[in-house]
Amino acid sequence: MSATAFKYDLFFEVSPDLLCIAGYDGYFKKINAAVSNLLGYTMEELYASPINDFVHPDDKQITSAVRNELIKSRPLNNFENRYITKDGKTVWLAWTSLPVEEEGLIFAIAKNVTHKKKLEVERNLMLANLTRINQDLKQLNYTASHDLRSPVNNLLSIFKLIDSSHITDPTTAKLINYLKLSGDKLKQTLNNYVDVLTEKQEEHTGIEEVSLSESLHNVLFSIGGLIDAAQAIVHSDFSQTELIRFNRANLESVFLNLITNSIKYARPGFPPHISIEATEVLTAQVITYTDNGQGIDLEKVNGKLFGFRQRFHDNSDSKGIGLYLVHSHITGAGGTIKVDSKVDEGTRFTITLPKADAAA
Repeated sequence: MSATAFKYDLFFEVSPDLLCIAGYDGYFKKINAAVSNLLGYTMEELYASPINDFVHPDDKQITSAVRNELIKSRPLNNFENRYITKDGKTVWLAWTSLPVEEEGLIFAIAKNVTHKKKLEVERNLMLANLTRINQDLKQLNYTASHDLRSPVNNLLSIFKLIDSSHITDPTTAKLINYLKLSGDKLKQTLNNYVDVLTEKQEEHTGIEEVSLSESLHNVLFSIGGLIDAAQAIVHSDFSQTELIRFNRANLESVFLNLITNSIKYARPGFPPHISIEATEVLTAQVITYTDNGQGIDLEKVNGKLFGFRQRFHDNSDSKGIGLYLVHSHITGAGGTIKVDSKVDEGTRFTITLPKADAAA
């Protein structure tokens, strides 16, 4: 045997891939040790039986059809089928095959892709579960939004029965007015949720040109009692950019969650001071929200700030959902949100949204 032939034979035997030479008659003519090691049969057993005897029953027909195409001198790339090992296990192989008509032989290389197939199955199961969970959440949102309207309507009916002309105490009259306004806002919000959930919307439906000052005004109006009780001061400056491309309800949700968080996590003895400004850069609009609250230890949070049901302060009213919603609304519109914060020094949120022409 020449040195070159010895090297070829050595390469054939030590290759981790399955190397095969098969005849047009459907039998192995030469295989390397990797074939025997994977399938568990001896070389003699593999040579003695037709190749199709080792193929998974469900793949025999398509494998025979592919082999017929090879005999017609049509090369094959990345064909996957299943084989049954001697101990009954199923393995997936990905084949690349080249026919040589004048010799009546097929030269083929196969890779064991069983692990990849298992990962695909697990991924598909995970996607199916996520789809089911998503549908369940949609149904839960619809049910909650729909069912909560009844007690809200009942509450609003009670307010209509109250004769405010008999209320002499101005503070009481003001509080009742706040309650009625909050009830009206809650009813409107629930109705909007039901409309959104029941409509079949295309991607980006609901994105429109929204006024920052109008959305902020609606939020401040709906939580006026909370702001007064906390002695909060909210300053806004939208002189550089007033309109953004966003979902109206989602923008109000962003303002609502950020402001109520600033009030909820205010430093004791320091009334909340909140500043909201909007500017424009080349391809984006930037909303900067700052407060003087308790702040967040970002190193301790370790990237979990916008996670679902993540809580970072000892507050019984905290559910860990507000910032999750803020992040979802912003990223869902193609934007980003950055946080800078120090304990007892406050927090700054920088929201960057693409301009309408940049998004297009």
